[in-house]
Amino acid sequence: MPQLSADDAARLRDDLAGWTVDAVEAVVGDRAARALGREQITPALMAARDAGADRHALLTRLFVLGDVLSDADLSTALPALTADGAARTGLVAMTDGAGRALVQLSPHAAADGDVQVDWWVPSDPREAITGRAVQPDHVLGVGGASTMLASVTVRRPVGRVLDLGTGCGIQALHASLHADQVVATDISRRALAYARLSEAINRPALREAAWDMREGSLLEPVEGEAFDLIVSNPPFVITPPGAPRFEYRDGGLEGDAVVETLIREAGAHLHPGGIAQFLGNWEIRGDWTSRLETWLDASPVPLDAWVIQRDALDAAEYAETWLRDAGITPERDAERFRDAYETYLRAFDATGVEAIGFGAVLLRRPMHGSPTLRRLEEHEGALPSPLGPHLAASLDAHDWLAQTSDEALLDAALTVAPDVTKETYGRPLLVDPEHLLLRQGGALGRSIKADTALAGFVGACDGELTAGQIAHALAALLDVPAGTMVGGLVPAIRDLVRDGFLIR
Repeated sequence: MPQLSADDAARLRDDLAGWTVDAVEAVVGDRAARALGREQITPALMAARDAGADRHALLTRLFVLGDVLSDADLSTALPALTADGAARTGLVAMTDGAGRALVQLSPHAAADGDVQVDWWVPSDPREAITGRAVQPDHVLGVGGASTMLASVTVRRPVGRVLDLGTGCGIQALHASLHADQVVATDISRRALAYARLSEAINRPALREAAWDMREGSLLEPVEGEAFDLIVSNPPFVITPPGAPRFEYRDGGLEGDAVVETLIREAGAHLHPGGIAQFLGNWEIRGDWTSRLETWLDASPVPLDAWVIQRDALDAAEYAETWLRDAGITPERDAERFRDAYETYLRAFDATGVEAIGFGAVLLRRPMHGSPTLRRLEEHEGALPSPLGPHLAASLDAHDWLAQTSDEALLDAALTVAPDVTKETYGRPLLVDPEHLLLRQGGALGRSIKADTALAGFVGACDGELTAGQIAHALAALLDVPAGTMVGGLVPAIRDLVRDGFLIR
C-alpha cells in the first residue's frame, strides 16, 4: 500500500492541482466519458494517448486508465513528486524505465454550498483496468452506491460524524465539510490504509475536521460512544454460504443481518436529534415493509424512521448483478460463474426469498418525547441528486406538522413551491378536464391527483391569505359547507406541506 509523508502528499497535491473531473472530460471528450460510465476504457485511452504530453492527459492515463507511462512522461505528469518519488511511495511500479500506477486515483467533485470542492480519491484499480476478477480484499472507489449515499445525506453543521465502513474514505471526505470530528471505521485494514491516503492527499480541503480511524466490525469500534450523524455504505450485499465473498461488500453475517444490525443498534449511538443514514439490501417475503418494521420495533431506542426502497430484484437478477460486479462472468470463467450462480439461487429458494430490496434508510433519535415518523415508501428508478436538502426540509416540515393543530395549520399562510406544476388531462371535446395532477419538478418528483377543490386551494397559495381563508372562499365558490371543505382539505394540506409542495 502507498504511504505518503506530509511532504510527499504536498508534492502530489501540487502535481494534481487543476486535474479535476472537468479536466478529465476535457481530455477524453463526451463520447469517451460516457463509455467510462459503462466501464469501457478504450475510447478514453485513445483520446488521452492522442493528447500527447498534455499533463492532464498523462495523469488520466496513469491514474484513471491504468496505462503504462515512460519515465519521461511520468516526470512530466508528476514534476514535484517525480517518477522516483512515485515509485518510492508505492504509487507506481517501475519496470524497464516505464511505470504503471498501483492505485487508481480519481478526481471527484463535491458541492459545498455554492462552492465546488475538488478531491482525489484513491482505490484499487477496477476490473475494467486489470481485466480480471477483483480480489477478496479489493477496496472500491467512488461508485453509484457511494454517490447515492452522499446525495441523500442530510448536511448540517455537526460535532461528531461516524463513517461506518469507510472504504476509500469518500463519505468521510464529505463529512469533513460540515463536522468537527470524523470517526472512520472499517473491518478491512486495506480499506483504512486507503482512507488514510485519502486524508493525506486532500487534507487542506478538509478544513479543521480531525479524522479518527479505527478497525472493527459494524458498531464495535465505537461502543459506548454517540454521534450527531452516522453515515454508512455498509457491506450490505447478501452473499449465500459457498458463494464468492469480498470484504468491500460482505460483512460476514448471514442474509441481510448487516442492515438488521444497523437498524436495531444505531439508535444507541445517536445523540438526541442525531441522524443515521445508510444504504442496504433486505430480503423480501411477501410485503417488503414487514421485515423492516420488525427490526425498527426491536430497537431499544425508539426512533423516527424513513425508508425509501428504490429497487427490488429477483434472485436471478441479484446473482447476476453481484457476480458481474466482482468480475465473475461466463466469458471469463464459465464454470465458476455457473457454480456461484446456482449457489445464489438454491440459497434464496431454500429460505423463501421472493426478491431482494435495495434502498436508503434514515433513522433519527427524537430530541424530545416519542417518535412521530414511521414512513416506508417505494420510489422507482434512480433517486434525484442531491436529495439531502429535500429530506432535511421534509423532516423540518414533519416536525412542524407534528406540533401544529389543525386550527394552527389553517391560520398559516402557505406558498406553492417553485418547482410545482399543475397538469390537466381530458378528452378534447370535454369542457372540463377529467384529471388534475400536481407534479413536483424536484425533490422526489412526486405527483398527486387533485380534485377541483384541492387544485383551487394550491393555486391560491401565494403567501397572502391563510389556509383557512382560502378554504372558506372555496367553500362559498363551490357551494360546499365550510366544515366539509375544511375537513376534506386539512389532511391533504398536511401531505402537501410534508412533501414540499407547499412551504411556509
